[in-house]
Amino acid sequence: MLALALANPAIPPAPAVTPPPSRTILALDLGTRTGWAVLPRSGRIASGVTEFRPGRFEGAGMAFLRFEKFLADLNRDAGPFDAVVFEEVRAHAGTLAAQVYGGFLAHLTAWCERKAAPYLGVPVATIKRHVTGKGNAPKEDVIRAVRAQGFLPKDDNEADALALLAWAIANEIGGAQ
Repeated sequence: MLALALANPAIPPAPAVTPPPSRTILALDLGTRTGWAVLPRSGRIASGVTEFRPGRFEGAGMAFLRFEKFLADLNRDAGPFDAVVFEEVRAHAGTLAAQVYGGFLAHLTAWCERKAAPYLGVPVATIKRHVTGKGNAPKEDVIRAVRAQGFLPKDDNEADALALLAWAIANEIGGAQ
């Protein structure tokens, strides 16, 4: 009887805990008011909105310095990133919006190059189609779709970042989970 028990030891059940993701992804909706979402190795998605508007007595370059500090802080807390994805805007409402976007994009891509972090721009229509099923969905539909996934975005910038992160995860950007 004892020999039989030792010959067939009971195999303990597998743990019910899901292993953390094997990748870290940062998703950004670039602008003076940047929406962000991050999938860290812990697996707990974090998101928010950060304002980079320069103060009354500051030069315009302060927004970009704050943005680089923001990236460094996120990298320290949740990185290093296996992928950085950003909303690729091809048409802007005005010249200033295009210039601001271009400035943030230049600083982001330079930062990614320094950190050897792969980066990818994703067209707005692709993100909207993924989360709502419609490439030209209004902002309200994106917010509603992100809320249906269990998130509570503060505004459309955060909703866009969360939708972009969902797209990146679904498309195995940064490696398979």
